[in-house]
Amino acid sequence: MTAAAVFISICIGRYPLTPSLLLSGDEMALKVFFTLRLPRTVMALVCGFVLGVAGGVFQTVFQNPLASPDIIGVSSGASTGAAFAILFLSSSAVSVTASAFLGGLIAVALSLTLSSVCGKNQLYSAVLSGIAVSSIAQAALMVLKLSADPEKQLASIEYWIMGSLSAVTASKMYMPIAVSGVCCVLIFLLYRQITLLSIDQQEAGMLGVNVSIIRFIVLIIATLAVTSIVSVTGLISFTGLLAPHTARLITKNNRLSTMFLGGVIGSIIMLVSDILARSVASSDLPVSIFTSLLGAPFMVYLILRGNRRNVL
Repeated sequence: MTAAAVFISICIGRYPLTPSLLLSGDEMALKVFFTLRLPRTVMALVCGFVLGVAGGVFQTVFQNPLASPDIIGVSSGASTGAAFAILFLSSSAVSVTASAFLGGLIAVALSLTLSSVCGKNQLYSAVLSGIAVSSIAQAALMVLKLSADPEKQLASIEYWIMGSLSAVTASKMYMPIAVSGVCCVLIFLLYRQITLLSIDQQEAGMLGVNVSIIRFIVLIIATLAVTSIVSVTGLISFTGLLAPHTARLITKNNRLSTMFLGGVIGSIIMLVSDILARSVASSDLPVSIFTSLLGAPFMVYLILRGNRRNVL
């Protein structure tokens, strides 16, 4: 299925491509392939994989099935940081990425602080804390947008927030792919410790896990992975929630292979959403429209499923 989505992603667009056209050495076809389609397709694969893996990490660490980069506040904090860089630093990829990363870290720190105040029962406190942090970040973002130049800066902020792969080029891919790749490798290497974070803190400590330090390190790694991606693509909604849940529904467990499957499902979601974003209208639409159309009904399903279990 992933291979089929990759093939369709490469072929579909304003300038249709076919294998015969590429193999014939057509100059325009090759230029479109290497300049636009291949970078965009690879970025969709990497973006979805990273968001799927990071979403699984957030859900495991916070012991909450609704935890994700969107809901915990990482994405909102990153968007505020990116807007700050566009307004007061520069719109270069380096400054926007660094500021988005810092914003994501601050959001995670605030969420952890607020959830720790709630006491030992943190089943839903992390999500509630994330919602509060997201609200604060959104308020700060609105202030920054009101201060922006309507002709230049505001357009850049809005474009970043909407989330799109239309501006992805080969030169913009190297940094996020390298950073997120290293982060994903570290996450897989730390999988045992991440799994132990989902049990009682005292039991994890008896098994040799320093809960506070491991949780901090894992959240920093997952945050860096997410922000390195969204600094290029903008905000991508619901993929980090939908992909790991779907993987667990398929495998019925929470093993390392399930986390990897969540990344693969995230890649498929991103590829399909990006294909729709550039094919259903005459111009490119924000890819988050289609990830939200997939993710919102799934969240409703989870809520109804949970309510049925409570009733039973």
